[in-house]
Formats: sequence, C-alpha cells, structure tokens
Amino acid sequence: QVRLMETGGGAVQAGGSLRLSCAVSGLPYSTYCMAWFRQVPGDEREGVGAIDSDGGAVYTDSATGRFTISEDKAKNIVYLQMNNLKPEDTAMYYCGLSALRCVEDGIWTSYEFVNWGQGTQVTVSS
Repeated sequence: QVRLMETGGGAVQAGGSLRLSCAVSGLPYSTYCMAWFRQVPGDEREGVGAIDSDGGAVYTDSATGRFTISEDKAKNIVYLQMNNLKPEDTAMYYCGLSALRCVEDGIWTSYEFVNWGQGTQVTVSS
C-alpha cells in the first residue's frame, strides 16, 4: 500500500524559510512523478512544483526562484525547500504521486496524481 506523509510545516515570518518533506512508503512505480500542491480553504488545489523519476524538476510561477524540489531516492523522500516566504504562501501543502512522468523540456506535462498525503500547514505572517 502506497503511503505519503508530509512533515515540516509551521509558522514563520515573511522572508523566512521552511523545508517540507514527503516520505513515501510502498512506492510501486519505477517511473513516477512527485509533486507539491497547496490549497487554501475555498480555493482549488494549486500546483507548486514537481520532480519526476529522471530528476527533471519544474515549478509554477509562484514558486520559481524561491522554492526548490529535491529527492533522496535512497530514503524515498521528496523535499520542498521554501525560501523568502510570503504571506500568500500560507496554505496546506500536499505531496502527490503519479505513475507517469510529468516533466518534459522544463514543462509540467501531467497532472494525473493518484496518491496523496494528508498535508502539512504552512503559515506565513507579515
């Protein structure tokens, strides 16, 4: 059974940093995509960035230049390093897993995520 667990959320002031972790157990796919999304109450879930099994990473405009996704394949953990946080980054952050690769030529190409974690809350105060 595939399980994803996010940790690392918290409350920080604007300009601060956080590193979120997504630990994956029972990974059944040899090729895959891991992505970070975020959601505030009343809004749709928004993509932040993704990394696929070939190591390609992509970010949405809100994350470019401030957030970095990396992966420790030995531990099956995907990280989201968030720097220069802004109040508008306040959200519940989720990691998602897809059996499809999702990064091609720097473009996020697939959003078919079938496994999700429970989320970790990030709150940024001004």
